[in-house]
Amino acid sequence: MTNIPILIQAYSAGAQLLRDAVRPTSNADLDARPIEGKWSIRELVCHLADSEIVYADRMKRVLAEQAPTFFDANPNLFVPALHCSQRQLKTEIAVIETIRAHMLPILQSCDSSDFHRTGVHSTDGNVTLQTLLERIVAHIPHHIAFIEEKLALLKP
Repeated sequence: MTNIPILIQAYSAGAQLLRDAVRPTSNADLDARPIEGKWSIRELVCHLADSEIVYADRMKRVLAEQAPTFFDANPNLFVPALHCSQRQLKTEIAVIETIRAHMLPILQSCDSSDFHRTGVHSTDGNVTLQTLLERIVAHIPHHIAFIEEKLALLKP
């Protein structure tokens, strides 16, 4: 079983990891597509911010409701529909920072039984609060690898 305090600590550090990963990025590089058919760095960061909103809602609903249902969100629909090219990187990172700062005292106040509460995902079935937290904690590092790959390809 995952150590919940360590998981919460990793959750609190996620936004800074992302901020550090995109720090060397120029404005031109934000929208570059060094890998054909893949998202730009700006689109990746927008996707991360959009996911934070979704996951915060899911975690709150698992805590407050009995077995709430939540639906799969297709990022390949969200990214083009939500005008990522018009969104500011600093705002998107601020969304992530703010949501995580908002969720931290909630998560820190939960007892161990709260992390076993479940919601019903439309494609994954029963999902615990712990699983939701594990997924959102892993989400930023997962995408940082793609950001680093893009930045390496953009170097002269």
